[in-house]
Amino acid sequence: MRILLSNDDGIHAPGIQALARALREFAEVQVVAPDRNRSGASNSLTLESPLRTFQHANGDIAVQMGTPTDCVFLGAHALMRPRPDIVVSGVNAGPNLGDDVIYSGTVAAAMEGRHLGFPALAVSLNGHQYYETAAAVACSLLRALMREPLRTGRILNVNVPDLPLAEIKGIRVTRCGSRHPAESVIEQQDPRGNTLYWIGPPGEKCDAGPDTDFAAVEQGYVSVTPLQVDLTARGAQEVVTQWLADVEVDKSW
Repeated sequence: MRILLSNDDGIHAPGIQALARALREFAEVQVVAPDRNRSGASNSLTLESPLRTFQHANGDIAVQMGTPTDCVFLGAHALMRPRPDIVVSGVNAGPNLGDDVIYSGTVAAAMEGRHLGFPALAVSLNGHQYYETAAAVACSLLRALMREPLRTGRILNVNVPDLPLAEIKGIRVTRCGSRHPAESVIEQQDPRGNTLYWIGPPGEKCDAGPDTDFAAVEQGYVSVTPLQVDLTARGAQEVVTQWLADVEVDKSW
C-alpha cells in the first residue's frame, strides 16, 4: 500500500510522526505536511502565491506556508510517484467531532484526497498523550482496507479516545453530533495599546446522543463517521422550489 500522509498540526507534530512510524511497518509512506501548525485551515487552497517545499533527510516533505489541502494536492499531483493508493490525515492533536469537521484541516486533507479520487481517512486523538493508540487504530483500519476495500465513496473520520490501547472498548460507526454556536472572543491589548482578538474555544455539546461521535469517544470507543463531500441538502430542495415559485427577478436595476 502506498500512503500519502498529511495533517494540519505541522510536519513536526508528534501525531503525524507516530503515525508515520507505525504505517512504515507495512506500507510505503510519503509525508507531505505543512511546515507549521495550520489547524482550522479547513479546505483553503493557496492560489495567489507559489508554494515552496523542503525535503527532510528522512524523505518527509514540508510545504512552506502550505495548507493541508495544498499538501495533499501537491503530494498527489507532483511529489509522490507513483501516485498513492490512499490518503491519510493525522493523527490530530485533539478531536474532530461534530461541527468541528467544518473547520478541521485534518478532515480537509482527507476531503481533498477523496476529491482527487483516492480513498481517504482522517484520524484524531481526543487529547494529547496516547498518539500510539490512535496510530495502532489507524493501522488496523488500513489493513482491513487492504483486505477488503471499502466502496462507499466516503471519507472516514476517525476519533480515538486518549487512552492506552488496552483500554479501548471497541469501534462504533457514528454520526456527527453538534455544538452550540461558539460565542467567546478573547480581547487583549498589545504593548502599544492596540486591541488584539483571539477566537475562543468551540461551543459546548448540543447534540451528543447515543449514536453520535461525541458519545462513542466519551464512552471509550473509537468513533468512525463516514463523511461526504456533497453538501446538498436534498430534503430542502422541494421546500426551496415551492418558496421560489412566486419569486421574480427584478431586472429594472
